[in-house]
This record gives sequence, structure tokens and C-alpha cells, in this order.
Amino acid sequence: MIALLVVACEVAFWVLLAAGLALRYVARRPRLGAAVLLCEPLLEAVLLVVTAIDLKNGAEPDWKHGLAAVYIGFTVGLGRHTIRWVDARVAHRWFGGPPPVRPPKYGTARAVHEWRTAARWILAAVVALGLLQAAIRYVGPSGEISSLQGWQQKMVLVIGINLIIAAGYTLFPKRAPDGSVEREPAGK
Repeated sequence: MIALLVVACEVAFWVLLAAGLALRYVARRPRLGAAVLLCEPLLEAVLLVVTAIDLKNGAEPDWKHGLAAVYIGFTVGLGRHTIRWVDARVAHRWFGGPPPVRPPKYGTARAVHEWRTAARWILAAVVALGLLQAAIRYVGPSGEISSLQGWQQKMVLVIGINLIIAAGYTLFPKRAPDGSVEREPAGK
């Protein structure tokens, strides 16, 4: 049941996103569209409550409970950015909005961009780690928690990979080709 709920939450995320953007641009009701987009966190709240109830009712923690925690963490860390990313592209593609700002390609600006990206992924992983640890404590030492601990190891790996990528762009910045000039992105 938990795995189906995770899938339902993901589908509902994209349905709410499409509905919010349709209200914003097609119906020209930006406030109503924003209100629909603000309903997104309710999906994670429902998933969290249902997962806790499932564990409370004696379900053995398995990969599905870990997946629920990871999904919530990634929605917290990446959901807002994803909504902004899609909004900018929809506005530009179909409604005459300005072109989306492209990430910088070279030098310090690229390193800063990579650290911001890493921060979002690290936030997602840390939230997931916290939820997984809460589930482990909730189940108690007598329960089978190895699958939850396996998800924790994966989240530590996500953190490590993102730190390595961002550090790589900092320590070994990509240089602009001779004669090219890159403009700094506006509004960052």
C-alpha cells in the first residue's frame, strides 16, 4: 500500500503542478494557481501520516517505508526548485515569458551554481535521513530495521556524491574558451 501511495503522491504532484500552471497562465488566475501549488506539501503530510500509521499497526519496516521517507525528503529539498524550473519553461514556451536563465558554464559562477544544487540535494538527503532515523526509533530495537538503514546509507552516498561534484567544480573550474565572454545570470 505504501509503494502505491508514493506513486500516487508523485502523480498528484505533477497533476497539481499542471493544474496550478494552467490556472496561472491559461485561466489567468495567478493567485488561484499559487493556492493550488501550495497544496503540494499536503501530499507529503498524507504520506508521512499513512506511513506512521502503517508502522504503528505492526507492519515490518521494509523498502517501501524507506522509499516514503526518501520521497518526502526529496520533495522538501527539490520540490520548490522543480516547480520554479517547470514554471519558467512553461511561461517561456507557451505564454511569451522570458527565456529561462541558463546555468553558468565556467569558472566561479559555475562552482557557485553547483554548490547551490548540491545544497538542495543535501537538504533532501538530510530530511530523508531524519525521517528514516525517526522511523528506526519508532520501530524500536526489536524491529527489523535493516532496510531503513540501507536507505540511510544511500542518502549518505547522495550527500557524498554532491559534495564531490561541487568540490570538483571549485577545485578544477572549467575555463571559458579563448575569446568567449559569459554573462553572469541575472537575479541570482
